[in-house]
Amino acid sequence: MTLDSTTRRAEATEDTTSYPLDPLSGEEIQAAAAIVMASEYASPTLKFVMIQLAEPAKTAELTFSGLDVPRCAFATMYDAAAKLIYEAVVDLGASMIESWKAIPGRFPSYLVEHMTGVEEKVREDPRWQEAMRKRGITDFSLAMIDPWPAGYYGQGDHYDNSPLICRPLTFMRAAPSEHGYARPVEGLIVTFDLDNMVVVDIEDHGVVPMPPTAGNYDPKFMFDANNRPAFTEFRSDVKPIEITQPEGPSFTVDGWQVTWQKWSLRIGFNPREGITLHEVTYTDRGETRPIMYRGSLSEMVVPYGDTSPTHWNKNVFDMGEVGMGFSANPLTLGCDCLGEIHYFDGTVNDSDGNPVTIPNAICMHEEDFGISWKHTDFRTGEVEVRRSRRLVVSMICTVGNYEYGFFWYFYNDASIEVEVKLSGVLTTGSIAEGEVPRWGKLVAPGVYGPNHQHFFNFRLDMSVDGPGNSVYEVDSIPEPDPALNPHHNAWITQDTLVASEAEGARDWDWKTGRYWKITNPSKTNELGSPTAYKLVPKDIVPVMVQEGSYIYDRARFIQHNLWVTKYDEAEKFAAGDYMYQSADAQGLPDFVADDAPLEDTDVVLWYTLGAHHVVRPEDWPVMPCAYTGFHLKPIGFFDGNPALDIPPTPPKACHGAHHAGLPVAERALES
Repeated sequence: MTLDSTTRRAEATEDTTSYPLDPLSGEEIQAAAAIVMASEYASPTLKFVMIQLAEPAKTAELTFSGLDVPRCAFATMYDAAAKLIYEAVVDLGASMIESWKAIPGRFPSYLVEHMTGVEEKVREDPRWQEAMRKRGITDFSLAMIDPWPAGYYGQGDHYDNSPLICRPLTFMRAAPSEHGYARPVEGLIVTFDLDNMVVVDIEDHGVVPMPPTAGNYDPKFMFDANNRPAFTEFRSDVKPIEITQPEGPSFTVDGWQVTWQKWSLRIGFNPREGITLHEVTYTDRGETRPIMYRGSLSEMVVPYGDTSPTHWNKNVFDMGEVGMGFSANPLTLGCDCLGEIHYFDGTVNDSDGNPVTIPNAICMHEEDFGISWKHTDFRTGEVEVRRSRRLVVSMICTVGNYEYGFFWYFYNDASIEVEVKLSGVLTTGSIAEGEVPRWGKLVAPGVYGPNHQHFFNFRLDMSVDGPGNSVYEVDSIPEPDPALNPHHNAWITQDTLVASEAEGARDWDWKTGRYWKITNPSKTNELGSPTAYKLVPKDIVPVMVQEGSYIYDRARFIQHNLWVTKYDEAEKFAAGDYMYQSADAQGLPDFVADDAPLEDTDVVLWYTLGAHHVVRPEDWPVMPCAYTGFHLKPIGFFDGNPALDIPPTPPKACHGAHHAGLPVAERALES
């Protein structure tokens, strides 16, 4: 199949009529910036942090189909001279600023030029150069300097006149494009003023020898400690796999709307969250039934468990402090995605308000996923089996050394899965020969990976059969009445209503197989039970962040596996709107403080999943994918198995009698 027949792309044009939830086009981003810069609010030092769709208020019908809604942009800006963030809503149709608001006492996420401009300025600093000479390094052009977000590390970082700062870390390449993370410069910390783009301070905690060996994964650089090639050739026994759909994919795309089998959803994209999903519905026996109004990554944080000077302060909110949309990769056919692919471009902004297109930022395709259901009647030999298929909507983001893949799966049994894939390169430290790292593990001579964790919070604005939902915590427990359990084998499920936000912070319990059920008390199935979906956890990890640490208050969302809140359009991010250099708890602790009632109302679930990383030598020099995620599954939403009508594939090959109709038992005897 040719490239043209296996790839498709959603492109916004001036002739395309936008749906109210469609992402802003490049033209709209540019127009929003121009309106701001032509207004009374403009200043020579005003920079655009993010420009994205100002999503319209939710309707009672949970859709905007047939409605004419003004297109508005939501712009966040930062004026370094005034030390202020500004928020504006811009009416694009009327070419006017609808609202303007100053946000005092907060710092913005990175501007685009911060990621590229810091390295050059640090490399020119004479104090940094002197520290490098102490380590025997004189070719500064090979230095690789990562501008780590500063976070918050004490009152000296947080006052009205503080600059926006970062704390860059230095690594050394042996040659241009060689793997720099193999040679971390230990003990050297730079404090950098992002407002004025200057180095503020250099901390040097002592020289640690540079690691003796390379750690490359590019074949042209791959040599062992004796300068011999790490391998002489690629595996010769890996045969090609081709995934083809001769009749084309089963999905259809209209702009940003996707329909696939009985699913319908709208895809969105913005600089902070990256992928967003909207108006997720499932058609059951001719009725279109809502399941989720909006789903997205809400925040993530990566706390490190190493108290060494270069590592203890690594606690990055990669989404809120950098931006997943800004970090999205242009995906490549046959490498990142395989099969019959449809791509969506992502459009973000630079700090001057110009649009920047990330081609192929979102990949969508179908995957075979093994058996959906099967049964063999051993008496008659009749076999029925259906294969599962899923629709995959994904993006992959690079934030410094790490890659994060975010995958939304929609199955033809009406379940939804969210999976995060973690790959890329460990952030590393150097250690003297013969020493054993206390707060990490060696991955190569002189190189160790610190203990760390990754936490991701997903915001799920549920609408199970409509906007009025209730959430129950479901536990499996032994039968509590001894009289009803004479054989000591009986157990029941126990539903506990999450009645208000004061009870909304919940934790998983492995002893009871706990899950959470989102019900619609106004809708029932044929058995008389409220229709529902359940959230099923996967790979729960312990939280190692300790009270008393600077990250403890800033990342309160990780202290519970699930939070349930009443819908509020202003509550979008689990750690708050602006957490950079902020000391106080924001986000979910504030959201639940008013103790709003949660029964039979518009509820939002905030689910936190984690990855616990005690590193291995096998994670070096590049890490095989680690996986974590969760499931949303129908539980009484249907009157039976919704996948019964999946056709056999291929026809007549996966069902019917075999061996001349002999039952399985007789076939076994015959053989």
